[in-house]
Amino acid sequence: MSSKKLINSVDSCVDEALYGLVRASEGLSLLKGHRVVIRSDLDNLRGKVALLSGGGSGHEPAHGGYVGAGMLSAAVAGGVFASPPPASILAAILCLHNAGNVRQSFGNLNLFNNNYTPYRLNFGLAAEQARNHGITVDMVIVADDCAFDRPSKAGRRGLCGTVLIHKLAGALAEEGCPLDQIVLKMTEVLKRIGTLGVGLSPCSVPGCLPSFDLPPGDMELGLGIHGEPGIKRSKVASADEVVKLMIDQMTNPDSQSHLPLKSGDSVVVCVNNLGALSCLEMGVVTRAAIICLENQGVVVARVMSGSFMTSLEMAGVSLTLVRANQETLRLFDARTTALAWPHLSNVCVTGCRYISDPPAMSTHVMRKTLERVCFTLLEKQEELNSLDRAAGDGDCGNTHAQAARAIQEWLQDHRVPGCPGKLLSVLAGLVQEKMGGSSGALYSLFLTAAAGHVTEEQSSAAAWASAIHAGTEAMRRCGASACVGVLFICLWAIMCLLTKRGQI
Repeated sequence: MSSKKLINSVDSCVDEALYGLVRASEGLSLLKGHRVVIRSDLDNLRGKVALLSGGGSGHEPAHGGYVGAGMLSAAVAGGVFASPPPASILAAILCLHNAGNVRQSFGNLNLFNNNYTPYRLNFGLAAEQARNHGITVDMVIVADDCAFDRPSKAGRRGLCGTVLIHKLAGALAEEGCPLDQIVLKMTEVLKRIGTLGVGLSPCSVPGCLPSFDLPPGDMELGLGIHGEPGIKRSKVASADEVVKLMIDQMTNPDSQSHLPLKSGDSVVVCVNNLGALSCLEMGVVTRAAIICLENQGVVVARVMSGSFMTSLEMAGVSLTLVRANQETLRLFDARTTALAWPHLSNVCVTGCRYISDPPAMSTHVMRKTLERVCFTLLEKQEELNSLDRAAGDGDCGNTHAQAARAIQEWLQDHRVPGCPGKLLSVLAGLVQEKMGGSSGALYSLFLTAAAGHVTEEQSSAAAWASAIHAGTEAMRRCGASACVGVLFICLWAIMCLLTKRGQI
């Protein structure tokens, strides 16, 4: 039984998906009679190198989502997981070439494709046919897979690193860089880029069974974007463990396909959803990748996290690392209108402050709060005595009034400290000295223990909860556990009085 897909028909799904892409995207159009997404503003290509890429469908948003100023000039789509035919590739080349020759010589074009045999054959054939038409064409083959220690004769597979090459080459083309320089620079970048994927479930071509079997609870390391076999199957582990396993494999110097990486290197990280991971999982994996790299002394310069080159509905993720210099980062940050390229920060991730302190309670607010509490305790002195007479000797209001007067006197001559912990320490000393009775001892013990848990840096709700726990534990250790209930009854009564008329 084939997997469920929300499509109209197997035969029309690719064409309808391309139609949906261009109708939803300003600046894109379809080349009539072909599955080619092309820029609508072809006049802007005059005098610049045009960039053409493509491949099988099912990897969306690759490649049509990366057509736009600053990235691809056009993208050719094949059937699901199938290479586009040479005729469509040639039609796209001719269209771009003709656009570039309007009023100004164009005459050069760069093709990109992943290192898969059908892609190389069909793009290579179209390139030869284009040369026969007098068009200067060159081709860059992306082979960024780090899975195999000893790659096959066909070489390393092309994976999500293709998207980053699109971006870097597109920025160069937009600047007017000549074809030979773009090819040379991208060839150098390809030596500094690596990708590795892990799958938790198979994918399935529309109308077909899943592409491979993967038992529940298992994962496969190093698989290809069409479901090609990986290098290892094992039980699903935690995100931190899986990410470390991936990075260790990618950078293992014993592997012929490894990405050389050492402490102090700067990298661009791409965390790519293979299709079916939740946004929650993607966030967890992204965190794990940043921490793992930083723990190895690697500087994380940029991070992109999302769906960039998928494999239909495969539950899995790939990591792409690019060793980056300032020129690489400049091109990476360059503007593009391509719909699928994410809006990214151009600030280095490592060293960037990412946790904000909660706003500190101002000394003015704390002073006003203390004044209101003291006023209310004095105003409700007899009510508290009355409540206490039902269970004790009826002096609860009096003892709390003593504490309130002591705090009022202190407020007249002192500034309230900005740190909540320091204020609690001051109050602990005042109630111990002035309050008297068991309440004074209990409050002092409680406040002293709590003071160390709410500082200027740590005064969140969790910190206050920890402070209350510390205070009650301190009383328990001193043998006052029987009095803890009395203390909280008093606190509850005070809060009732304070909130009776909306006073707090």
